[in-house]
Amino acid sequence: MTAPVAIRLSVNGERVEAQVLPRLNLADFLRDQLGLTGTHVGCEHGVCGACTVRVDGEIVRACLVLAVQMEGVAVETIEGLSDSGEVADLQAAFRTRNALQCGYCTPGMLMAAQDLLRDQPAPDREQIREHLSGNYCRCTGYHAIVDAVAATALARRGVAS
Repeated sequence: MTAPVAIRLSVNGERVEAQVLPRLNLADFLRDQLGLTGTHVGCEHGVCGACTVRVDGEIVRACLVLAVQMEGVAVETIEGLSDSGEVADLQAAFRTRNALQCGYCTPGMLMAAQDLLRDQPAPDREQIREHLSGNYCRCTGYHAIVDAVAATALARRGVAS
């Protein structure tokens, strides 16, 4: 076993200093050491998208990167996006459109949907499906999720849905 490594990073706008084992992935660091359990661990292979977070503004799979790689970066989790109000309208649309069912995929879906809407404020349904295709949902069949993202895009542009 190797010795812990000191890291310094920003998580949801707060400075964090920690000692981590070199093999610890970011998802486990966020959940186990920082108590940010909105980052879900599903497949642990980067396929399901449940562990999606932002690193320096780009979405990544937290199960595929090591915590030691986060030295000096800014990490944002669903808790940060939710607490700041950045995704409040998207969360409301998910509730209204019944797009959350069991809720396990919801944090990753919200992270991915917000990523799309930041870059593409007027996506069509195909673009929404394509962007969310890296996130698995076993409950909703995706139709309600696509509806929620589309409705949010319209509302953000001031268009009635």
